[in-house]
Amino acid sequence: MIPLKKRLREDILARLGHLYPLEEADIEIGYPPRPEFGDLSVTFPFKLARELKMNPRELAREMLGHLSGIAGIAKAEIAGPGYINFFLDREIFFRGALAALSAFRPAPEERKIIIEHTNINPNKAAHIGHLRNACLGDTLARCLRHKGENVEVQNYIDDTGVQVVDVVFGFLDLKKKGLRDLEDLPGRFDYYCWDLYARTSSYLAEHPEAQERRAAILKKIEHGEGEEAALGQAVSRRILSAHLETMKRIGITYDLLPCESSILGLKFWEKAFTLLKEKGAISLAEDGVNAGCWIMKFAEAEEREKVIVRSDGTVTYVGKDIAYQLWKFGLLGRDFHYEPFLEEGGKTLWITTTTPNSRPLSFGGASTVYNVIDSRQAYLQKIVAQGLRSLGFAEQADRSVHFAYEMVALSPKSLKELGYEVRDEEKDRSFLEVSGRKGLGVKADDLLDRLEDKALAEVAKRNPDLAPGARAAIARAIASGALRYFMLKFARNSLIVFDFEEALSFEGETGPYLQYTGVRLSSIFRKLADREGFDEAEVRGLIRAADFSTAGLPGREAADFWDLATTAAQFEEHVLHSVYSLEFSHLAKFAFILCQKTNAYYHLYSILNEKSAGLKKLRIAALFYVREILDRAFGLMGIPQPEKM
Repeated sequence: MIPLKKRLREDILARLGHLYPLEEADIEIGYPPRPEFGDLSVTFPFKLARELKMNPRELAREMLGHLSGIAGIAKAEIAGPGYINFFLDREIFFRGALAALSAFRPAPEERKIIIEHTNINPNKAAHIGHLRNACLGDTLARCLRHKGENVEVQNYIDDTGVQVVDVVFGFLDLKKKGLRDLEDLPGRFDYYCWDLYARTSSYLAEHPEAQERRAAILKKIEHGEGEEAALGQAVSRRILSAHLETMKRIGITYDLLPCESSILGLKFWEKAFTLLKEKGAISLAEDGVNAGCWIMKFAEAEEREKVIVRSDGTVTYVGKDIAYQLWKFGLLGRDFHYEPFLEEGGKTLWITTTTPNSRPLSFGGASTVYNVIDSRQAYLQKIVAQGLRSLGFAEQADRSVHFAYEMVALSPKSLKELGYEVRDEEKDRSFLEVSGRKGLGVKADDLLDRLEDKALAEVAKRNPDLAPGARAAIARAIASGALRYFMLKFARNSLIVFDFEEALSFEGETGPYLQYTGVRLSSIFRKLADREGFDEAEVRGLIRAADFSTAGLPGREAADFWDLATTAAQFEEHVLHSVYSLEFSHLAKFAFILCQKTNAYYHLYSILNEKSAGLKKLRIAALFYVREILDRAFGLMGIPQPEKM
């Protein structure tokens, strides 16, 4: 609908712009509340009527005489107190919609957009909240690439942060284990570190005298010195590999893994620190609780002074993030070195390194940066933006977008299903929060395993003759689709309460329901091929020969056909709206509504058993168009399409 709306807006302006004080921005084209009222609608006569001191309906009637004969418009009518509704020429519209499916897509723009997402501290297994972050960031990347943008996806690895320090403390001081002992640990390494991190957090809370030792380990790791740094590097790399395997299960990939150790080792922070001091953006606190620290001051904030460098010389997370953000925009005057971390599917995943090499790679240097970080980090994101502004980079600060979202909790029933104890007083709560620091979080892989187990049971029940390997592959696709849709269907500022039964339902607003619709459509076209010999090329030939006027459709089918086609045609608008608002619940809702209308249409109007060749062609065309649109929508949401359900 986007090109059609653009042409209509231009036509209206060309016909009315010299007669009335009308600007292109005034011509907002929407949709009437009911299909019988028309296909498109404008309301600008109301605004102009006030300026011209006229009755809106009379003004609309006057304008209507200038709006006849617009290409692709069958007729225009006045509605209500002054709306103008347009009825599309159905033959022209539907042929154009089908042609748009294979229209040329532009090469990616030269400008670059960086999306930083996932960013899990490499000190323990990923948890359920990380899955929401990754699903949102990955969907944004897919949608921007669909629009023709040049997108670079980064997953920042905080391998020198206090979370890694705590695990190193746990190994060295609590477990009395060093680098050589890591290979002999039982079970999954990221799960082992999950428990160790919780134990260390508890120990440090109970033994404040241990903070001195913790600070010493942090300093060693930041400077890349001693067994502490070697152990920290080994821990973070092994857990990073585990995180990548977890994200691979739901189709998440990255282009670059920038490491905090590289930011420190290549003196990115020193460069940023010098710039901040020269501009007076930070100052050395001489007294008070922050004495000896380099701080950034705020007139209005939850903390009037934010520590950037601690009194012992170690750098806070936000300080390193300012340096990283400068690099992302190409403003630092320094670059990383790069080496391959993973080769898979013909694609190289790169990681930063401090070791010079001759690889001529180009990362960073973005025009816009999206930072996908939960809403609790809003204050820290404001500090990073203020750091950019204080250095004279206000434009880049404005184009540094905090893509915020709320946390994920679980229903008591789901927690019990995962083997967690739910106390009697908690059973009636709508959701329960969890804490990774206390070891009470829900591990992402445990959640995915349980989703796959439940999906496998349903697949086996519906397809008892399928081979075990095929059933397992379908179950993995259903589990991934269920999770990804669940993470997208809620507004990003809404708390998600995850529930297995709701997520895996084959009915309602769920991933499996969408996948079922896709499987059903694919089955129809397979049967057309098997029964009537229609391959893809012949289906396209049938469609080219069809009469799309819909005048010959019986009963309500003309209205249902048209409703299905025009709903599908709004796909690109929903993609754009989702990107501009960062609300991918719009795209998810669109896909669900289109699936509902598709299933209702197929239930009422048979294709395979239809005797009329003309009706059959029209119905094939409608479902072919919908299938192509749903394929694209599923691809943007990262929802896999199994062959069977």
